[in-house]
Amino acid sequence: MLNSYFHPLNENFSRSNFSKDALGSSIAANYSGESFPSFEGACIAIIGVPEYRGAIENKNAPDGIDAIREKLYRLKIHLNSRPIIDLGNLILGHTLNDTYAAVATVVSELLSNKIIPIIIGGSQDLTYAHYSGYKKLEQIVNLVCIDSRFDLGSPDEECNSETYLGNIIMEQPNYLFNFSNVGYQTYFVGSSSVEIMNKLFFETYRLGQMRTNIEEAEPIVRNADFISVDISSIRNSDAPGNKNATPNGFYGEEICQIMMYSGLSDKSTGIGFYEYNIGLDINNQTAHLIAQMIWFYIEGVGNRKHETPAISSSNYLTYRVPISEIENDIVFIKSLKSNRWWMKMPVELSKNRYMSQHLMPCSYKDYQQACTNEVPDRWWSAFHKLS
Repeated sequence: MLNSYFHPLNENFSRSNFSKDALGSSIAANYSGESFPSFEGACIAIIGVPEYRGAIENKNAPDGIDAIREKLYRLKIHLNSRPIIDLGNLILGHTLNDTYAAVATVVSELLSNKIIPIIIGGSQDLTYAHYSGYKKLEQIVNLVCIDSRFDLGSPDEECNSETYLGNIIMEQPNYLFNFSNVGYQTYFVGSSSVEIMNKLFFETYRLGQMRTNIEEAEPIVRNADFISVDISSIRNSDAPGNKNATPNGFYGEEICQIMMYSGLSDKSTGIGFYEYNIGLDINNQTAHLIAQMIWFYIEGVGNRKHETPAISSSNYLTYRVPISEIENDIVFIKSLKSNRWWMKMPVELSKNRYMSQHLMPCSYKDYQQACTNEVPDRWWSAFHKLS
């Protein structure tokens, strides 16, 4: 059904061009003259979306998608790799909204088949289209954006790369339960934007907070249904191919670590990489890094633990922490398999539309904070949204 949505890959991506131990030799791709990749047995689908009409800064760089794909295809396969298909590059709509609708249709179809879409964009407003795929399925979602800024815009502005988040928040009916920003830089974010985030009980984490202890990013991305990565979140020296790149940002190793955490999450069902500008890149360095980021996400998916915390299971330890400020104990659950932590939220599972949020990923640091008679911030945020 989706073959009419995509351009096939050109001959440069033929399997014969890659070594037997490279990803390119194992991916079932949309090649001209061959059958469209089958969904049967597939775990991950790569989608190129060369749409830049919603870009404010990084315009007219569609060749960048194939530059990233070429670097990705040359990376090596590991034993735990899951079956991957590549649908090719999306045929753009007559209007930007037509492209959004096409992306939403493709995403919802893949999700219905339990296939994880990896979108290589394009401008970051495609995050709105990715969200719309979940909306078509009426699925409540958590979104994590790795970005140096909040792309809120004003309520009356059309959707673009600097306003897409505001469009998601304002849309009705709304299926966004939680939003988290990872790596924002304070001098790019106005106090009014921070105030809006606080009022909505969304989670925001400064670059400095994350870089002090990159492991604290793990429970944040573990709670995400899908993730949107703006390449401007990476420092210019590591990823120059972005007009918004600045001296500060994540190092390449740090962003790849976050991608590994993201892939490891059983909850993660999609990710997108946006704002790559090939015209500003140096020796394809940014294309290399994005390809490695995608590789780490894929590697994480292949190493998932498939954990479903249960208080009664012998594979988990349960800790009940009384806190004077709230009526009931906070219940923490620790996996003996992965040492990961969760908090149990007070949700009536049989009635609440947010039943999927009854277990909140957290860290050992949250447990330590609770032990000092202080309610962890992420517990408060979730509690207010569930109340």
